[in-house]
Amino acid sequence: MSEPLYLHSLNKEQKAAVLQTEGPVMIIAGAGSGKTRVLTYRIAHLIATGVDSFNILALTFTNKASKEMRARIESVVGLEARNIWMGTFHSVFAKILRIEAEKIGYPSNFTIYDSDDSKSLIKTIVKEFNLDDKVYKPNYVLSRISNAKNNLIQAHVYKKSSELLAFDDTTGRGKIHEIYTEYARRCFKAGAMDFDDLLLNTFKLLNNFPDALNKYQHKFKYIMVDEYQDTNHCQYMIIKKLASVFENICVVGDDAQSIYSFRGATIRNILNFENDYPDLNVYKLEQNYRSSETIVNAANSLIAKNKDQLEKKVWTDNQLGTKIKVFRAVTDNEEGKIIAQNIFESKMNEQKNNSDYAILYRTNSQSRSLEEALRKLNIPYRIYGGMSFYQRKEVKDLIAYLRLVINHNDEEALKRIINYPARGIGKTSMERVLVLASETDQTMWEVISSAHQYPILKASIPKFRDFVNMIKSFAITKDTQNAYDVAMNISRATLLLKTLNEDKTIEGINKYENIVELLNGIKEFVEDDTNESEKDLGSYLQDIALLTDADRNDDDNDKVSLMTIHQSKGLEFKNVFVSGLEENLFPSQMSLGSRSDLEEERRLFYVAITRAEESLTLSFATSRFRFGTLLPSEPSRFIDEIDNEYLQMERKNVRQNTNPLRHLERKSTNTTPSNSLKKTIERQKRPSMLRPPAITDFEAEDMQGISEGMQVEHQRFGKGKVTKLEGKNGPEKATIDFLEFGEKTLVLKFAKLRRV
Repeated sequence: MSEPLYLHSLNKEQKAAVLQTEGPVMIIAGAGSGKTRVLTYRIAHLIATGVDSFNILALTFTNKASKEMRARIESVVGLEARNIWMGTFHSVFAKILRIEAEKIGYPSNFTIYDSDDSKSLIKTIVKEFNLDDKVYKPNYVLSRISNAKNNLIQAHVYKKSSELLAFDDTTGRGKIHEIYTEYARRCFKAGAMDFDDLLLNTFKLLNNFPDALNKYQHKFKYIMVDEYQDTNHCQYMIIKKLASVFENICVVGDDAQSIYSFRGATIRNILNFENDYPDLNVYKLEQNYRSSETIVNAANSLIAKNKDQLEKKVWTDNQLGTKIKVFRAVTDNEEGKIIAQNIFESKMNEQKNNSDYAILYRTNSQSRSLEEALRKLNIPYRIYGGMSFYQRKEVKDLIAYLRLVINHNDEEALKRIINYPARGIGKTSMERVLVLASETDQTMWEVISSAHQYPILKASIPKFRDFVNMIKSFAITKDTQNAYDVAMNISRATLLLKTLNEDKTIEGINKYENIVELLNGIKEFVEDDTNESEKDLGSYLQDIALLTDADRNDDDNDKVSLMTIHQSKGLEFKNVFVSGLEENLFPSQMSLGSRSDLEEERRLFYVAITRAEESLTLSFATSRFRFGTLLPSEPSRFIDEIDNEYLQMERKNVRQNTNPLRHLERKSTNTTPSNSLKKTIERQKRPSMLRPPAITDFEAEDMQGISEGMQVEHQRFGKGKVTKLEGKNGPEKATIDFLEFGEKTLVLKFAKLRRV
């Protein structure tokens, strides 16, 4: 019998991993090693060899990845691919919870709260508890609750943990356990789950209901988990339970790319996987198909500095490629200009597209100077991690209506739209409703539905009655109409479309267009015949609730991509710039307290390096604005950890013992070097400094009479020689060749110079 065609494109190790369908399997997949292809063909091979597609569970990192994989599997095995349970942990578990919700006391139409909903609820609780909202900030409180849930610590356990309570006391937030308890109670009462609840409640379902566990253990006879290094303890426990009967579990990941500990992910899941399955089959995908040999070797030299890792040696047959450029800038603004100029020149010289370039950074705040520089050169760009379309106010308003129609007890949705568009229900009335709901242990919907029973609400009774009747009328149609028809009816009947259409300001027009675009998206969802989900309103709301930034579409894709390194994971670009490589920024100052934290920062840099296919450029600034003050900064230790043979220092040496041009010096011993080469070599011979020493007693002079050839000194750039003067009625600008920083053109009116 001839070998299936889909196996022909695999290398020896990839093929072995695909063919090993039985028992526990771990695939260690180095960066760019074709792990998606292996996962795809492994699933296709299971189906081709007789495994029922309904018995396969595949968990991916993003919804986008699962859709692409499903399409590729379908091209091999046909429509059977549509039966696979495939998606992110959250989307697959949400599907299970819709079926089994009543076992754990939830309605099947439960709402999924996004982070804004959760923060809003926490703000409300903090206010009700009369706590200081500057101490109990929603982001911090939500992070503590999330971390607890990811470690299977429920509210009733949290408040009994002396260790957790002691930690909260030391930070001055000793009431977090009370907020957590109330937050959990209010979510349950509202029939709502946040993202962490989708995991925690799935574990509770499998742990507390043996019949449910048995059902899904025998349903999912073959389980595959992508990006296993990024799983948290809760995910690990769920997978372990589901796989315990057949043990046909395959995990795919790379410990060198484990970068999400702040979300609760633990690298120990992949490092210790063999402890759970002693008869484990391990396959290492070590051939990189993405990057040049220089980039692959540079990444290897960096990650070798980590002690906690699985042994592997990534290699490639790709071309050697150019060396990794390292730029030094004086400020973050200059760094942005250098990067933008490099992109501009590269595009012009090599006829490349904007989409061939990505700029990565450690924190979102670094994008400002980069955006300004790109705009000045008219280079279009897209920022990942900016405000999602679904986070815009007008979009969330209409979605809140849709949510309330599905789940009347969704309090965050109710609070958002009960008086939008305005219907005369004021803040005071709603505060009274909140108090009554708390005192009577009812939901806000139950209170406003029976408002006539409460004299304190007398003035608002007709308005509440009209609102309740309107929502109920929408709810009747949701069972007979598809999601688009229901949404269009709501947007018209509530006057939401009319209200926005009457606002003819630019902002108003944009809001109206966003609502129209949302309706278009719902229409597309309804008419998408490749999407196996139902076309009802509930299915649509679940679909968008689980979207991540990586799932966003952009009609105009020819843009430079700007994103944090965390957001770049799983992506690749021909040309990558990694900016802000400075101590206390990257590695982050918060990571310097322990080896494990520092090693995660190093893995993060490894991820950044391995996004690049053809060229990689690193940059750092010797000073950066922080809190309005220009502060000095040192180059990141990570630059120094890459073997020097792979680096090309573009401005000057980062390390004392490095001289990228020493080979030119040797070649020039028997010949007379050009003046420009002499100048470059001379500059390399000068004492190496990470930045010029600060001139604390510097006093600028009036530079009247400045002339070409004059020796001058600048407070920040140090000493240099005037090479060119420009200006119609006397010099206005001076080009100065500084010893340490090369040529700079300064406006004399503002330049702080003095004669040497």
